[in-house]
Amino acid sequence: MSSTRILVTGATGFLGGHLCDRLVREGKTVRALVRNPEKCAALRRWGVEIVVGDLFDRETIERGMEGIAVVYHLAGAYRDGRLHRQDLMKTNADGTRNVLNAAVKAGVQRFIHCSTIGVHGDIANPPGTEETPYRPGDSYQESKVAGERIVRDYMAKGSLPIVIFRPGGVYGPGDLRFLKLFKGIKRRTFVMLGSGEVLYQLIYISDLIDGIFLCGTRDEAPGNIYILTGNQPVTLNVFVRNIAEALDVRPPRLHFPVTPVYLASFACDWLCKPLGIHPPLFPRRMDFFRKTRSFDISKAKNELAFHPKTDLKTGIRLTVESYRKGGWL
Repeated sequence: MSSTRILVTGATGFLGGHLCDRLVREGKTVRALVRNPEKCAALRRWGVEIVVGDLFDRETIERGMEGIAVVYHLAGAYRDGRLHRQDLMKTNADGTRNVLNAAVKAGVQRFIHCSTIGVHGDIANPPGTEETPYRPGDSYQESKVAGERIVRDYMAKGSLPIVIFRPGGVYGPGDLRFLKLFKGIKRRTFVMLGSGEVLYQLIYISDLIDGIFLCGTRDEAPGNIYILTGNQPVTLNVFVRNIAEALDVRPPRLHFPVTPVYLASFACDWLCKPLGIHPPLFPRRMDFFRKTRSFDISKAKNELAFHPKTDLKTGIRLTVESYRKGGWL
């Protein structure tokens, strides 16, 4: 298996970078399809082969697929308040179809697709499972549902041996998505919206990479969908208290009703998006305070031997250390 040639899309992102590092350390031969070669210093240092292109350049994708046995498709349009619904759909649905077509043409032996637990939206009857119905609550989640439906269609037709994983809220060294939260708590400017008792289920980056690696290597995986997140959900209050403890500051005590801010976020989004300005508030960000994310990961545990090892306190401490080392805190 050490000679297996692997293609990773989205390799310059947080998740893709950690996956490439793991694959190289496992002795795999890794190729990355990237849009911006200036972000590839670490990949080159690890010996990853770089192919410059995007999800809409068929010639480049097909060249990147040559000789490839396993594809990890992580590339996508993520949470950017400036993106319109059509931009998200183009990348997360149409772009995914392009990669699938190239993989079929190349005779790829396994295709691992990164979805999101967001396809389930707000979990009405927690905990959610892989069988919980789609319930997207915004354009991003709708685009991920559309992409996943395309992948599942190829899976049903037997076009490729496919595995879909839906990651939970991922954090750890190199992640910048939660950095604003950590900074706000450190500076004592963070205000909890709502009660803080909604559930959130996080996974530390190394545990998620373990799960993704299992999706690419376990014989039981093809033809299946797996939720990959931490063992237990916590309330936002507990999450925030753990961050404050790691930062050695008092936990925030101020709460503010979420509804007025949620309504204001729609106005802010409506005003900023046509101007190409990243809105300081947008509805998806408010979902962090409003929607329950609680999941049962029994399927991944039983079929993949997936067992997250990093407890929340340890993961947050390591994340804080990495932020400080990077000069971000």
